[in-house]
Amino acid sequence: MNWEACTPELFFLLAAALLFLAAMLKGPRPRRLHRFVLLIAALGVLVTVAAVRREGLLFAGVYRVDLFSQVFKALFACGFFLTVCACSDLNTIRETRHAEFYFLLVTSTLGMMILVSSVHLLVLYLALELTSYPLYVLVPLRKGEGVHVEAGIKYFLVGISCSALMLFGLALLFGAVGTTSLLEMGRLGPLLIATPIGFIGLMFTLSGFFFKLALFPFHVWAPGVYQGAANQVTTYIATTTKVAAIAILVRMVALIGGPDIHLGLVLQGMALASMTLGNLAAIIQKDMKRLLAYSAVAQGGYVLVGILSGNLSGYAGAIFYAAAYLVTSFTCFLVVVKVASDGSNLQIAQLAGLHRRSPLLATALMLGVFSLGGIPPTIGFTGKFFLFTAAMKSGHFFLVLTAMANVAVSLYYYALIVKAAYVLEPDENLPPIFLSVPAKLLTTTLILLILMGGLFPQYLYEAARAAARVLL
Repeated sequence: MNWEACTPELFFLLAAALLFLAAMLKGPRPRRLHRFVLLIAALGVLVTVAAVRREGLLFAGVYRVDLFSQVFKALFACGFFLTVCACSDLNTIRETRHAEFYFLLVTSTLGMMILVSSVHLLVLYLALELTSYPLYVLVPLRKGEGVHVEAGIKYFLVGISCSALMLFGLALLFGAVGTTSLLEMGRLGPLLIATPIGFIGLMFTLSGFFFKLALFPFHVWAPGVYQGAANQVTTYIATTTKVAAIAILVRMVALIGGPDIHLGLVLQGMALASMTLGNLAAIIQKDMKRLLAYSAVAQGGYVLVGILSGNLSGYAGAIFYAAAYLVTSFTCFLVVVKVASDGSNLQIAQLAGLHRRSPLLATALMLGVFSLGGIPPTIGFTGKFFLFTAAMKSGHFFLVLTAMANVAVSLYYYALIVKAAYVLEPDENLPPIFLSVPAKLLTTTLILLILMGGLFPQYLYEAARAAARVLL
């Protein structure tokens, strides 16, 4: 077997083993441990990028390594690296639990890498569980009052409920086609979802990934978990796990030859409800993380608009938007982490005077929310342009029109964030926010990525098209 094709997975498995040993033994000091994990995360990015051209069908055909999976593995590694960068001041996690914290992050990232290459029903399910259970533990790991425990219980209960639905759906799919291979199911195409048992099985199976993407009606966990988890944990859940959900939804829909009329109607309804509910609920939020949670619900609806096109442009647009959302959402959460450096939840009103306290963070936040709102020349605008253009070419005019109306609504609450950072003044004099040299470099890099991805998207988009072409 070509083990070189599994280099990213083997690297993160080794990293998980090292951090497991560090958790079992008396680990190093938090600063030293953070630098060690940061080195691992940086090496992980290099390893996944170096393996991006690897291909192969491994483990008796249940594990497929191709350009699509390798591109997303590189995004997962980048998401893990960015999250570790935000953990320099991990105040809300007990120092004795830092090794476990990083171990759980690495394990979840490893699960996502296995998930995106899975072409077998059981491997797909096990990979999703490997991704999810570390997150169930990470959410209540926060110090402080019992809000984090409530959020963890809610996340766990909703998660295992969706997991049970998904497992039942997998059983129905197997009963419909008599095989556990996704590649075999893909060859059946529309015949699979033309039967009631196949269609219901597919919808139940996709529910596990709708949950990860926080699509309506699987979104109920998101606001509470975002608010209750530690800021760094919320950052990881809001960025990397969303990319994983987009990846598997694109692969599953592409495998069956695109959405037919019945699946298309269901996905259209979910997209419309997610966009509308997410944006309307976000308007009244005062907590920054809850606002970003409802924003994420709406963003998932935008992604579904591209996936519904069922063609190369739509899938490429979804891949491009996954990368754009990773950078954009992390930028916003990095500001949350740095402004609320004590680990507390950040209220929008607490952003008052940010342009004086840290002009760099204020600029990053402004560009981040502008990108989420789809304002040019940001990468978020370009991503939405690709998604909506592909949907228009497929005849989804009403869906795109509704999406554009929702984008207009979202600009209101994004403008409130910018207003708080640049117009409002705090009730008392607050000290400047100190940023280390690495933090300034990271923030500047994110700003440049948001702008360069919007002004010169052709390189990233061509990579997305190449990855999407593998699915067709």
